[in-house]
Amino acid sequence: MTFNDTLTIHLNGEDVRAVHTPHGHTDGDSVIWFTRSNVVHMGDQFFNGFFPFIDTENGGSVGGLITNIESVLATIPADAKVIPGHGPLSDKAGLQAFLDVLRNTRAAVNRGIVLGKSLDELKSEKVLEEWDAKWGQGFIKTNTWIETLHNELTTAPDARTRGHKH
Repeated sequence: MTFNDTLTIHLNGEDVRAVHTPHGHTDGDSVIWFTRSNVVHMGDQFFNGFFPFIDTENGGSVGGLITNIESVLATIPADAKVIPGHGPLSDKAGLQAFLDVLRNTRAAVNRGIVLGKSLDELKSEKVLEEWDAKWGQGFIKTNTWIETLHNELTTAPDARTRGHKH
C-alpha cells in the first residue's frame, strides 16, 4: 500500500493510522499510530538516548525533525507508549527529552556560529560536551552531530529559525 498523507487500516480490532511527516529523518517519514493500544511508532524520527542520523542527502533536516516531533507531542496522550527507531521503548516524556536535546544542541551550535566560530573550532571547543556522555555514544558521535547541525545552520538561509521555538 502507498499513500500521500494518511492511511488507516483496521487490523486485529484496532485502527492503525500511518501519517506522513515531512522532511525529518528523510523526506519520506511516517509515524504509525496504534489508536486503541495508545502506542505511537516514531521510526527513525526518534533515537532514544542517541543523537539521530539525519539523511540530508534524501531531504532530511533537523528543523523538520523538530517540527515533526512537536506535532506528535501535541497530539499524543500523556500515558502513550512511544516506540523509537533506535533505543529502548519510551513514553511521551522520553520523546520530549529527545526534542529538548535537538533544540538545545542546535541552539548551542548556532550560538557558536553567530560568534563566528568555524566547524573545527566548535568541535575543538567541545560545544556539545554536556550532551556527549548520554547522547553522543551511539552511531552518531558528538562531532558528527555538530557537523550535521553546523551544515544545516550555515547552508539554509532560514535554518536558524525553522522549527525552532523560543
